[in-house]
Amino acid sequence: MAAKRPKKTKTKRRFGAVRQYRSGYWTASYLDPAGERRRAPETFETKTAAEVWLSQVEADMTRGDWRDPDAGAVNFEEYATKWVAERGVGLLTRELYQRLLRLHLVPFLGNWDLDQLTPPRIREWRAHRLEATNAPTTVAKSYRLLKAILETAADDELIRRNPCRIRGAGKEVAPEREIATVEQVDALAEAIGIRWRLMVYLGAYGPMRPEEQAELRRKDVDLDAMTIRVRKAAPELNTGKRAEGPTKSEAGKRIVVLPEFLREDLRRHVAWYAEKGPEGLLFVGEKGAPFRRTTFGRQWAKARVKVGMPKSFRFYDLRHTGHTLSTRSGATLKDTMVRAGQSSEKAALIYQHSDHERQKEVAGGLDGMVRAARQKAVEQAAQESSGAQVVRDS
Repeated sequence: MAAKRPKKTKTKRRFGAVRQYRSGYWTASYLDPAGERRRAPETFETKTAAEVWLSQVEADMTRGDWRDPDAGAVNFEEYATKWVAERGVGLLTRELYQRLLRLHLVPFLGNWDLDQLTPPRIREWRAHRLEATNAPTTVAKSYRLLKAILETAADDELIRRNPCRIRGAGKEVAPEREIATVEQVDALAEAIGIRWRLMVYLGAYGPMRPEEQAELRRKDVDLDAMTIRVRKAAPELNTGKRAEGPTKSEAGKRIVVLPEFLREDLRRHVAWYAEKGPEGLLFVGEKGAPFRRTTFGRQWAKARVKVGMPKSFRFYDLRHTGHTLSTRSGATLKDTMVRAGQSSEKAALIYQHSDHERQKEVAGGLDGMVRAARQKAVEQAAQESSGAQVVRDS
């Protein structure tokens, strides 16, 4: 004989309905905006608790905040992969996103649905990655990517609210980059060899990104005006592929005015090493191949050792060096932004730091200003005193 189904007690309400099982527990249901009946995901110990839940759903509908409870049942890995593919970012940025997903996000969060990524789960994931990798910068990048993906999911109304709520978790705290002296830049240019010395100087005094230099052409150089026009960039992906395309931002398209002391180096390089014709690349290897990061990297490492620079000093730090020297020479924030090809003040401010030597210069300037003002006050007082004495004597 078949067992009898539990008897339910139904209570009618203005919105939704509540029912009681023979077990004593209560359930609740309602009609969604499409007319489909929705049931509470759990049972309630009391009728009041079930009615409170229904009241909250009704309030969400009234405010327009109601969300399909099944909307968040979307796999994170699938959504994140699609999110990266749909971003209009450069190849290097896409490569970074894919690497962060592959190594730090998907292995730990990929099996969850979007609505299962709760704040506690996000905190647990971040703590695990910090302990396992001891790489706070990489974890910060991963967290920023995760937060951006889930922000889009919230905009798509797949989740109610972004669960990434850890204050400061996406902030990178990098150590102050080392600044080379003029003598060290010259030494590096000499040590790396005559074919690549101009690249060192353009990195420091251009100052141009290596991927921008990799795409410079003969037609971009104006020897008379001592300018170089940056039109495109050619970053090298981890696969070794040369990815010709636009600059990092629209601000990256610019005309860089070079200091006069580089005239001879620029003229000689164009004459000796640049490919022929207006479209000829400015920097090519000994066998005529386009600039490659990997090949140049070995030359750079040897030059750095020969000069005695630390391993932590990257070629990219030449750019930091050049901008710091520019600001010391009086360049404004806007000057720095234009010269660096930066689209934001925040990025340009990286080069506006003040080291100990600069602080000594500032203190020296302040000392001179105060001394001059005091001397002027003394001289003025002396003149006034002399004038008063003349009046008394007369």
